[in-house]
Amino acid sequence: MRQFSRFIPHAIVAVFAAWCLFSIRHDLSQLSLAVIANSWNLVVLALLLSLLNFALRIVRWRSYLAALGNTLGLGFAALTFTAGFAYTLSPGKFGEMIRARYYLPLGIPVSDVTASFFGERITDLLAVIAIASLLFTASHRYQVVVVAGAAIIVLALAMLMLVPWASVTTRLTPQDQRASLIRSCLASLTASLASTRTLLRPGILIWGFILALLAWGAEGAALQLLGTMYPQVPFSMSSAIAIYGISILIGGLSFLPGGLGSTEAAMTALLAANGFTVGEALILTLTCRLVTLWFAVALGWGAVILLRPKQPAAVS
Repeated sequence: MRQFSRFIPHAIVAVFAAWCLFSIRHDLSQLSLAVIANSWNLVVLALLLSLLNFALRIVRWRSYLAALGNTLGLGFAALTFTAGFAYTLSPGKFGEMIRARYYLPLGIPVSDVTASFFGERITDLLAVIAIASLLFTASHRYQVVVVAGAAIIVLALAMLMLVPWASVTTRLTPQDQRASLIRSCLASLTASLASTRTLLRPGILIWGFILALLAWGAEGAALQLLGTMYPQVPFSMSSAIAIYGISILIGGLSFLPGGLGSTEAAMTALLAANGFTVGEALILTLTCRLVTLWFAVALGWGAVILLRPKQPAAVS
């Protein structure tokens, strides 16, 4: 039984890889290779903007871990962060927590990795809401939506910053092994939130938000760049970034793996409303997803392979 259990993680990875390949096969079958082939230079530039997104997020990830007292070499931090993309199709992107396996041998606690993950999600949410609001600012009718969204985020941040999570963790921590599983899980969660508070201090919070804003704005710019494949349709940078932000937000709120289906549907509908035909909007959407989501997944699996022989000596 023990020998069989050794192969369970490998089986899970294999199934997840098969799911990725099956999903991308459906997307590829709907692409018009002719228009993409004629605009290969735009696709390459869009890929470079996606790389900029990844690079900015790597810098943020490394700075978060450093703020929690864990110094990593840039190369090792980049590889381990990118490896998380292999599991980005998991609901809520929680599969990206696989990064913790690379840090445990180095003495970096899971709570710090979880705190960095939470810090990422918080600043990403702030940034995506900010760039999505670009679409609503054109009309005074939607200002209430923008203000309400901002108020919710501010209240959530205030709660995260003001609640004494360390004290809550102490009260929830089991005193004996007979404690309930729920209480143990809650204690682990609040311990992570206590660590996350370090990342919610004004300085590092603003730093993380600016990096997230630039990172997701870069991928929105990639959508605008791809939109020039159809020069007959006016497509402003602000509209493209806002459409991308709204689509990512809808995909995230759906809690579907990688936002598959919901993100594409929202992006296609918004592009069609912007003047593209449904066919053009679908091609733009799927091409954008290929150079962002699927490009990240491919890089993630590459990083997973490269990290297999890696040793903790990679840490500075």
